[in-house]
Amino acid sequence: MRPLEDVRIIALEQYGAGPFGSVHLADLGAQVIKIEDPRTGGDIGRYVPPYVHGEESLFFETFNRNKQSLSLDISTPAGRAVFEDLVRTSDAVWSNLRGDVPAKIGIRYADLAHLNPAVVCCSLTGFGMTGPRAAEPGYDYVLQGIAGWMSLTGDPDGPPTKTGLSLVDFSSGFVAALSLMAGLHAARRDGVGGDCDVSLYDTAMSLLTYPATWAMTAGYEPVRTVDSAHPSLVPFQAFQAADGWLVVGCAKEKFWQRLVAVLERPDLGDDDRFATFQLRDVHRAELLPQLKTVFAADTVAHWMALLQAAGVPSSPINDVVQALADPQAAARGLLLETEHPHWGTVRQVGSPVRFGDQPTEHRRAPHRNEHQDAITDLLGYPPEKVAALAAAGAFGHQEH
Repeated sequence: MRPLEDVRIIALEQYGAGPFGSVHLADLGAQVIKIEDPRTGGDIGRYVPPYVHGEESLFFETFNRNKQSLSLDISTPAGRAVFEDLVRTSDAVWSNLRGDVPAKIGIRYADLAHLNPAVVCCSLTGFGMTGPRAAEPGYDYVLQGIAGWMSLTGDPDGPPTKTGLSLVDFSSGFVAALSLMAGLHAARRDGVGGDCDVSLYDTAMSLLTYPATWAMTAGYEPVRTVDSAHPSLVPFQAFQAADGWLVVGCAKEKFWQRLVAVLERPDLGDDDRFATFQLRDVHRAELLPQLKTVFAADTVAHWMALLQAAGVPSSPINDVVQALADPQAAARGLLLETEHPHWGTVRQVGSPVRFGDQPTEHRRAPHRNEHQDAITDLLGYPPEKVAALAAAGAFGHQEH
């Protein structure tokens, strides 16, 4: 059995952050039942361009493999009744909605404990369910601005810049999954569930880490750095070679000694101005131009061969296609395939979460409402009850 095969999660999720968090749980074997609102066409991620065909998109495929889908309008009494029956038989309710919405639609622990005292309710919201911003919508780009990330990213002479990936969304998905696992452990130990009040805001702020400590404790004022340089470790940054870019990092003094040997510049290693972390930081204006001149004289491949042989932390700066072609990705089982009736073979990156042997089979993301029959069977509904629920609008007026 996979680690989470005995876990059932009801997911009122949409777009990126929530589905990203729960896809790792699904990969680990959890039964993740996506509740998709038929009034809005289900998860908005189904319609994200540019690769869209009807209600299927490659964006949606990325975040929803190994899940099930049920169209359910929980705003109707009939739809709410189905939802509550699912709560009775499930371990968790998972959502990523605006901070005031879980209370409005009744999916907090206080709303559901009478149905299942051990249920864990994990709400991943923009700003959390408390505080003056609770009712504000939260999106990755917005949070990168509010949390100071953009002030740290980009060239000093350019504008504040977001990261190339939606790292607030994705990091928050991981935080929510970790919170849910803690909640499930406690619920199985104690028999009592509770709320996981997780937010993009909390995640983004927590990831300020040591610059925040420096700023609050020692008055540090973070600034953007040239060539993506580390704020204090020198050299630890991007360097331009004759035909591209590479990253070189001396996070330990031994790496600095190895680097000057590779560059055939023992004079730099003997220079008292560059003898320690602190001194290289103080004298970076004198050191970095010399290093840049050396790296610019030869190719990325030339430098990578020497640096890797010497054990200096380094890498080429790949584009996405080059990154995916690295043999390490295949060796680690990170590249997986699913079969889709429109997209054919969908190749994507798998979960980095590991325990024991990894599964070799993955299912494509579900069509909307694909699993209605399986889920109503799971709940023990006879055909006449399903028909009555459908007539009462539980599954949406256009669902069949």
